[in-house]
Amino acid sequence: MTQGERSGLVRAIGRWSLTGLVVNSVIGSVIFGLPSVVAALLGAASPFAVLLAGAAIAVIIACYAEVASQFARTGGTYLYAREAFGRFAGVQVGWFALLVRVAGSAAAANLLVIYLGEFWPDVTRAFPKFLTLTLFVALLATLNYRGVRTGTLVSNVFVIGKLLPLSLIILVGSFYLMLSNRGVHLALPRAGAETWLQATLLFSAAYGGFETALIPMSEAKEPRRDVAFALFASLITVTIIYTAVQWVVVRVLPDPAHSARPIADAARILMGQSGAALMAVGALFSVFGLLSANMLAVPRALVALAEGGHFPLLFAAVHRKFRTPHVSIVVFAILTWLLALFGSFAWNVTLSAVARLFYYGLVCAAVPVLRRKQPEAACFRLPGGKFFAAVGVAICVVLATGVDFSKSLILAATFSIAMVNWLFVRRGTVGASLAPPEAGSE
Repeated sequence: MTQGERSGLVRAIGRWSLTGLVVNSVIGSVIFGLPSVVAALLGAASPFAVLLAGAAIAVIIACYAEVASQFARTGGTYLYAREAFGRFAGVQVGWFALLVRVAGSAAAANLLVIYLGEFWPDVTRAFPKFLTLTLFVALLATLNYRGVRTGTLVSNVFVIGKLLPLSLIILVGSFYLMLSNRGVHLALPRAGAETWLQATLLFSAAYGGFETALIPMSEAKEPRRDVAFALFASLITVTIIYTAVQWVVVRVLPDPAHSARPIADAARILMGQSGAALMAVGALFSVFGLLSANMLAVPRALVALAEGGHFPLLFAAVHRKFRTPHVSIVVFAILTWLLALFGSFAWNVTLSAVARLFYYGLVCAAVPVLRRKQPEAACFRLPGGKFFAAVGVAICVVLATGVDFSKSLILAATFSIAMVNWLFVRRGTVGASLAPPEAGSE
């Protein structure tokens, strides 16, 4: 009997549904701000950074395809790391995944302020920014604190908001450039390896998130058959969309590097002020959708880890009246607010990308390990798997060298917290020290 059958979950996610889930998990609000940041580094050649990041992620996705196809259970990256390398690796992945979500949410909150500036220019000043971030994060936390139904409704309403403006800017922008004979113009700039590395690292963040879609494998019809297809089909789709967006921005805007709102500014040239307003609203919808989804999902993931004995049981505390994981919600909201307040959009995006590389590297390294542990596993076998695993680990290490001192401190702190957590887990005292009085053992 499978895990899905034991838990009562229905295996209803087919091949194309899984592909759509991956695409929806990858394309987030980051793409509304990245084009100008990368254009500042590489100019007209910035679409090449999209392709380079896509190629790097393709190697990592190939490793994920083999590893994930060996499991028909819920768990995702945490499960793969734990099965390959033990509980210590699993606990580390849990904490780094939390850091990824917090930094990604903080970057989205920064983007909210940036695009809100289309309608309220003074919002980027110190006090209005502080007030906006505080009220916005507090609102989302309160909605989810008071009940899961409210949080789910808010999350579902904003899903389409990120796809409509991107599709519109690509279609209108392509038509405009072709008619004006300003289409393809690609010239490699005189940029050093460090600049290319930084640009690739930034765009690798935009490709992240596919691993989230692999968590509910207990509800997939044929996970061993469909995972590889869904991952590669979504990678191709996302690469086309990102490359097209970057191409339109750098060809339409006269100075994309100095555009705070690249999608809206490009739309202003293509469709006038109403077009810019439409793109800004689309970006705000995307940000709100991402943050509301994270505020709903991340605290509940922390609850699952705590109930499994991998995180302190304090995270599993449930509010007696609202029946929501109030402690996890408050912790996640405060961390998101702090990083959004003290970090910029690009800073938080980079932090999220580098933190992700930690467990991407673990999954790549898991390919040969799981082959030794499960030589007869019925799964997708990656041709040249050991070679791709080594290349994937090398890519993660090389990209991680682009991190600065401030981010290194946060990464080191996360690793240290996870280490202390693991020591308590190993001694079996995490739950005992922090468990609420009414909690029972399973």
